[in-house]
Amino acid sequence: MSRLVAVDWGTSSLRGALLDAGGRVLEERSDARGILKVSAGGFPAVFESLFADWMQPAGTRCLISGMAGSKQGWIEAPYCACPAGRVEVGHRIIDIDVRPGSRISIVPGLRDEHDGVPDVMRGEEVQIFGAMALMDVDEGVFVLPGTHNKWATVKKGRVKGFRTFMTGEFYALLSQHSILARTLDADAPLDEAAFVEGVTRSDNGQGLLHNAFGARTLALFERMPTEELASYLSGLLIGEELRTQSLHASGEVVLIGSPALTQRYTLALRATGIATRTMGAEATWAGLHALSGFLDADRTIS
Repeated sequence: MSRLVAVDWGTSSLRGALLDAGGRVLEERSDARGILKVSAGGFPAVFESLFADWMQPAGTRCLISGMAGSKQGWIEAPYCACPAGRVEVGHRIIDIDVRPGSRISIVPGLRDEHDGVPDVMRGEEVQIFGAMALMDVDEGVFVLPGTHNKWATVKKGRVKGFRTFMTGEFYALLSQHSILARTLDADAPLDEAAFVEGVTRSDNGQGLLHNAFGARTLALFERMPTEELASYLSGLLIGEELRTQSLHASGEVVLIGSPALTQRYTLALRATGIATRTMGAEATWAGLHALSGFLDADRTIS
């Protein structure tokens, strides 16, 4: 394969990269048309408008990860059960026959189960595979911050299991739609000291539902400046998330995501004595490149 069109198609946006045979990024593009903004049957047209020139010459391959493989996406790529690694995921890639002379394929997500309750991810598995390839490791704890954060445990190159935490969404709800919204400035820049104070406070045994109310009373009695409250609340939530993890048994934690989010998790984990390594968008492109080796395997074209 001379080059690969790699696409990460999410709920609210998408981004693509043109990779050479060695996985090096030649060009990147992004667009606001996530799957929720694409009408039924509209995925081929959106794809053509963004990547038609990259799909030349004929025979160029494209591999897509993320929510494009969900029921609301381009075509459903069924979840792969954990434990699963590149081999299991690679052999369940779905091909789409929509472009004569070229093949577009979609990566399946992963599913796990905890006491009878399912858990799922789409796109994060590719980032994990990419981080493993770039770091040359085959085990560890991988954290992917976002609206719904993922904590995954990897053993011998396979995702053994994972858990999802709605930390980002809870922060948005509390900071924008609760009584706290009247007190704090959600657009204030990160205050590291206030953030770490929130992380530390979360471990007081009183629980998030009590501690969160403290963000209001600290302002009410003028014990914390308004511009620090959002950072404090963020620290409380992330600290609550960290309390559920066996951190000291995991050693180093790998963070994959945007600098704004990985910075907060680095601060929070450092406050608990845990070392971190950080990766950004390069993990996605490396993961899709690693999975592209399975594109010539026999699969059913949809």
